[in-house]
Amino acid sequence: MPDSQAASPSIVLNRVAIIRGGRVILRDFDLEVESGELIWVRGANGSGKSTLFRALSGLLGVASGTLMCTATVALCDDNLALDLDQPLEKAVRFWTDLDGINPARLETALEALDLVSLAELPVRLLSAGQKRRGALARLLAGDAPIWLLDEPYNGLDQANVARLDAALARHCEQGGIALVASHIAPTVNVTRSIVIDRPRAEMAA
Repeated sequence: MPDSQAASPSIVLNRVAIIRGGRVILRDFDLEVESGELIWVRGANGSGKSTLFRALSGLLGVASGTLMCTATVALCDDNLALDLDQPLEKAVRFWTDLDGINPARLETALEALDLVSLAELPVRLLSAGQKRRGALARLLAGDAPIWLLDEPYNGLDQANVARLDAALARHCEQGGIALVASHIAPTVNVTRSIVIDRPRAEMAA
């Protein structure tokens, strides 16, 4: 990827259609996101928010239209992806080591989400909210310019909602992109919000 693109991440979707299970989930969907933007993605359950994020992260193909992300994408959703039997820090470090991330970034992420005191506890002993923060720490410790967060506030108390939103603000101030799909409004100013309305259910031809 050219350095200019890496320095200025962007997302462009043009007339995108996505089909899952033989049904149209998104149709003629357009979206443009530029460096520094924090986007609140809204919509009813089943409207296609998670489907959109899976497509943006490369886990799901599009049936038609064009989708382009000009930088590395990191997805944080309900898939914890942490070894339940490992201490929290070691479980997250597995991924940061795999990606060649500076260990200092992990330490900073654990501090940002108030996880230092839990670093030596096995993941399986953590509460749902603590596990969620562990997954978010993996996101923060990475160096992906584009963040996709699917219902990130689930299980978080008010203090940790504020910590996450502060991290989101820093990421975007540094030129990153963040898309947050949530029924709860972020506590920081968002660049804009978009509402996804699922098309009338129909079978794919």
